[in-house]
Amino acid sequence: MKKVKILILGGGTAGWMAANYLTHKWTDKNIEISLLESPDIGIVGVGEGSTPSLKNFFDDVEISEAEWMPECNATYKVGIRFDGWSSAPGFESYNHPFPNEVDQINGKKFAQNCKARRLNYDVNVHPDNFFLQSYLGNQSRSPLASHNFPFEAAYGYHFDSGLLGQFLAKKARERGVNHIQGKMCDVEMSASGDIASLVLESGENIEADFFIDCSGFRSVLLQQKLGVKFNSFSENLFNDSAVVMPTPPNQTLNSITISSTMKNGWAWDIPLTNRTGNGYVYSSQFCSADDAEKELREKLGLLDSDVEARHLKMNVGRVSEHWHKNCLGLGLSQGFIEPLEATALHIVQVTILEFMLNFENGDFTDKYRDKYNQIVNGRFEGVRDYIVAHYRLSTRNDTEYWKANSNNQNLSQSLIRLLNCWTGGIQHDIDIEIHEQNIAQYFPVDSWRILLAGYGFFPASNSLKPSSEIPNDINMDELKDKLNRCATNYKMQNEALGR
Repeated sequence: MKKVKILILGGGTAGWMAANYLTHKWTDKNIEISLLESPDIGIVGVGEGSTPSLKNFFDDVEISEAEWMPECNATYKVGIRFDGWSSAPGFESYNHPFPNEVDQINGKKFAQNCKARRLNYDVNVHPDNFFLQSYLGNQSRSPLASHNFPFEAAYGYHFDSGLLGQFLAKKARERGVNHIQGKMCDVEMSASGDIASLVLESGENIEADFFIDCSGFRSVLLQQKLGVKFNSFSENLFNDSAVVMPTPPNQTLNSITISSTMKNGWAWDIPLTNRTGNGYVYSSQFCSADDAEKELREKLGLLDSDVEARHLKMNVGRVSEHWHKNCLGLGLSQGFIEPLEATALHIVQVTILEFMLNFENGDFTDKYRDKYNQIVNGRFEGVRDYIVAHYRLSTRNDTEYWKANSNNQNLSQSLIRLLNCWTGGIQHDIDIEIHEQNIAQYFPVDSWRILLAGYGFFPASNSLKPSSEIPNDINMDELKDKLNRCATNYKMQNEALGR
């Protein structure tokens, strides 16, 4: 095949992640990868947490944890804890843990009890009691087990997003990616309507066969130049702003992200080795930037501190076409779903891998472009619905913001069917509903059960039937003891990081 030139516009985590994937996966192809980056444009860096897919990325491109984690002040992440999202007694807090091999058995027990509770039996349904990695998170343990406990644990990371972008840039350059520094001032188009080249302020003209737009929310190529429509999720997800500020690291490093509700949104607590990352994601419809900063400072005990706060705006939604003409939108330029479940880098990873598969299978043409756009749009819709459910099911109602969320009727038909299924409006279990909708690839059934049960969201009942009437009722004391004993096989987070 003739040489294919691919030019990535913009660095940051998304741009350099793409550069590493492309140069590593297509080493045997006649493809030239370049990345154009302006030194004057900073990185947004809204989130500093990941799903387990980030580990898959580093495994795919053969970069070890020992190499990248220290350079990015990274820690291990076994899940997310949600504080204050529900007011149901006993469900004021719950963990969404990442999977562990041990939980293949316990997940079935959890499903059994959830089904029993939906049939009005008085059984234990708090997800924290059933999943090993909830125990690890509650005890500040890492996902690294001793040699004598050979069970695989999925995990993600917390990291400094700016440092991660710098690290990935270094690795991409080492692997042959052409790094061009300069500021773009114009885009030249071909007669066919494709992008032909990018023009720099220096006068240099950079031609390519294919362009990847990693220019952030500005979406310079995909939205501004090619006019691809942006579909806002503002009717489903109200949050459009964030304020962030650091605090010193805790002496004992957590292994979970903590998400706690605020008056007009939620705050994150992310443990890094050199600091704790804190942020408040909120809706500007209900709260000013000054009020949000004051509320976060109050929470952190920084009202009289000179620690600088950084304010960010978020454009929540997605483009109608992620691949249009000879341009691929990636990262913030293609869309963004607020960082509640740390899905931003996961979507970047899925987007670039799916693109590479379809571009190569189509002999490096746009043969499978429509199929690709359908797949990525489905991913955005699936993630959106899972995030929307967090707000729609919340029973916090002390502010207009939370009232608006719990009364929000702008739900997709997919989400409506799931909630109806869970509460008994559809006469089969939720695993069948998720299978019929073909949405398990976005969030599996255990994740949905954990979310719904974690809120204490079950069919209303004036009286519950005793659990003694259930055949093979689960002995919860034995289960908790077993999982606590399993947890002792995992290193404490501080020990795993050598601190």
